[in-house]
Amino acid sequence: MKKQYMMPIILMSVALAACGNKNESIDVNRTESEFTQDQSQGQDAGQEQDKTQNLNQNETQDQNQNNSADNSATSQSDKPDDISGEDTANIEIPGKITAFGDKATMNNNVGGRELPIYCVDTEENKVALSFDAAWGAEDTQEILDILKEHDIHVTFFATGGWVESYPDDVKAVLEAGHDLGNHSANHKNMSELSDSDKEEELMSVHRKVKELTGYDMFLFRPPYGDYDNNVINVAKDCGYYAIQWDVDSLDWKNYGIDAIIETVTEHKNLRNGSIILCHNGADYTAQALDTLITKLEAQGYEIVPVSELIYQDSFHLNYEGRQIPD
Repeated sequence: MKKQYMMPIILMSVALAACGNKNESIDVNRTESEFTQDQSQGQDAGQEQDKTQNLNQNETQDQNQNNSADNSATSQSDKPDDISGEDTANIEIPGKITAFGDKATMNNNVGGRELPIYCVDTEENKVALSFDAAWGAEDTQEILDILKEHDIHVTFFATGGWVESYPDDVKAVLEAGHDLGNHSANHKNMSELSDSDKEEELMSVHRKVKELTGYDMFLFRPPYGDYDNNVINVAKDCGYYAIQWDVDSLDWKNYGIDAIIETVTEHKNLRNGSIILCHNGADYTAQALDTLITKLEAQGYEIVPVSELIYQDSFHLNYEGRQIPD
């Protein structure tokens, strides 16, 4: 039986308040947020957080030992001599960013708060579809087959435990030309960690993927959507764009196939530049995917990976977390 996913813990308005001092509410002029789910969802998340974190602790005991061993591993700039996925991990797809850009030209600061990218300002009818991969891989191949049938590419955000448990799936994602992003080593609340621990949560996974495939990841999604100023800055220092979402499929609630399709395609935030959140291990996601893609395309959207949607550098964010080119 598939494990229950916990709803990303931070709602958009609450997430913004979490930047900087977590006990200080954000002071920006926001209308009714177009990037916020119902308050009841946040309550559900709070009720399930302890249960989910216990799962994290039980499933990642071995990871913690491996992370300690990683400290003595080769640095990310040192390429292993024998990398089985080296030839296929570098598929070139027009329009995709393939590396972190010029940090000096990236402005994530809004009113003193560092924000991740929730969506992108663009006139092109493009949306990014993303899958968080933290537990289970039963449906991964089915998802990859459906994406191939539709000839589209998306973004997978993988935890360290998922990389360790499913190395063949990691290679398959990259071999198919999809983005592989970092979802941290142990799926912890990043804002509660020291800066050194934040860095290790990122770089231990980075090293594992590099050693396995030769690929340097540069997209990071904080677990639970939890971040503060230091999370965003540490990610940038490690060569990562911090990526959130503005459309949550709610597939983690296991309401059924139709619920996923309707939640996304009728979402009030869905527009050019949206980033859609799904999970590869939720009960009904794979079954809903074919119709979801078909309906999004019927609405005029081209589905792309996050790396094709975002701007590499020379950008700033607005109070919604919308990435805007300078």
